[in-house]
Amino acid sequence: TVARQIADHYKYGGKLDAYPNVDGVVALVHGTGCGMRNSGDGYDNLQRILSGYATHPNFGAVLIIGLGCEVMQIPNLMAKNELHGAENLIPLTIQDHGGSRKTIEAGIAEIDAILPSINQAQRQPIPISEIKLALQCGGSDAYSGITANPALGKAADILVAHGGTAILSETTELYGAEHLLTRRAINQTVGEALIERIRWWEDYTRNNGDEIDNNPSPGNKAGGLTTILEKSLGAMAKGGTSNLNGVFRYAEPIDTHGLVIMDSPGFDPVSATGQVASGANIICFTTGRGSTFGFKPVPTIKLATNSRLYQNMEEDMDINCGPIIDGQSTVEKIGHEIFEEIIAVASVQKTKSEILGYGDNEFTPWQLGSTV
Repeated sequence: TVARQIADHYKYGGKLDAYPNVDGVVALVHGTGCGMRNSGDGYDNLQRILSGYATHPNFGAVLIIGLGCEVMQIPNLMAKNELHGAENLIPLTIQDHGGSRKTIEAGIAEIDAILPSINQAQRQPIPISEIKLALQCGGSDAYSGITANPALGKAADILVAHGGTAILSETTELYGAEHLLTRRAINQTVGEALIERIRWWEDYTRNNGDEIDNNPSPGNKAGGLTTILEKSLGAMAKGGTSNLNGVFRYAEPIDTHGLVIMDSPGFDPVSATGQVASGANIICFTTGRGSTFGFKPVPTIKLATNSRLYQNMEEDMDINCGPIIDGQSTVEKIGHEIFEEIIAVASVQKTKSEILGYGDNEFTPWQLGSTV
């Protein structure tokens, strides 16, 4: 509530009119950090997520707000991740500031003080190799694997050829097709890292009384998908044909160019949260059933797998990949169109989800472990 009220202060009354280079103030809130173990996968996940967002280049500044007595202590977070002295990173705790109202006032004062310097930021030309593209799919259908996903894979190949990074995730939706990716690994270590993650998922789902192939969803089936293997073959196509250069844990900083995998669940908000924490600065999201997804502070380009969906949800879809199946275009042509759209969005063009204001609520850290 404190974080949201600080952000809401800047939504009305033209408070940002004097700062044309500031897009807005956003509150990214979550429901964990307390009632959790102070070690283990869940704790490490949240550490990496908060650290990744605190230093993400798409933010002009970051205000980290805590209650004060939670397990995920802000001082520990900053010390462990060497965040002390980080430019434009401001910690606040509600208990130390005397309650909600005083913390809201302190947060607004901190942002007011830093807005003039943030507003001085100017766009400068940088190489395409600086782009880290998150590859996502959600609400897939039978067309996903033959239109939007391979077209996005072509765009990813072009980006990688220019020295950029493409981040394939949603490990549970690669299940059954992982052998095709290990064959593209640059060395045995990378291939074995992917297999280790697959085995972890088999154990994790088994221990929770589930199955990793308990997929596709009802919407996927309504769209013509029948098994996780069929879905995985289509999902893998987003990664194109480049060599696999690395496998990273959830929200782990990605320091390798080229095609990489960041381990995550298939649930889109959780997966994208990890990709952004890892350093992704643009998202491409394919969908066959329709999606209303956006993700601040990273713009999301949505790709429709079929023309019917695009025409029905044109205000939400950025690119129509349907002409491939309609016989009016090719995977290669649409792939080049997607790549040019990525460059345009990286430069200044707003995506449909940005125009609609999406992205405040999709921040969803992956919660692992018991809540006690």
